[in-house]
Amino acid sequence: QVQLVESGGGLVQAGGSLSLSCAASGRTFSSYAMAWFRQAPGKEREFVAAISWSGGSTYYADSALGRFTISRDNAKLTGNLQMNSLKPEDTAVYYCAASSRRYSADSGEYDYWGQGTQVTVSS
Repeated sequence: QVQLVESGGGLVQAGGSLSLSCAASGRTFSSYAMAWFRQAPGKEREFVAAISWSGGSTYYADSALGRFTISRDNAKLTGNLQMNSLKPEDTAVYYCAASSRRYSADSGEYDYWGQGTQVTVSS
């Protein structure tokens, strides 16, 4: 069982940066792949970035590539999403998720989800 709690969301101007954190409970967190998804109002949840259980492999949506960086610290049971050069279209609720299988862009592969943190980018 893994519980996830996101933090770090907020309001930022376009071009700015935010760092999201995902705090996990459960000693098995280090064996789970982790990802970030987001959901904007009126839209479906979409994949942002994923990282393998070891942190050695990462995968990004095209919209995040070059601007966002996913990382994790298994010793601290945390995951992070550094977001730079933010755009108004990045406005969404951001969720972290954990998978007992391999990292993936498919939300169906993820067993555990956090409650989400709101990110708002003003133009």
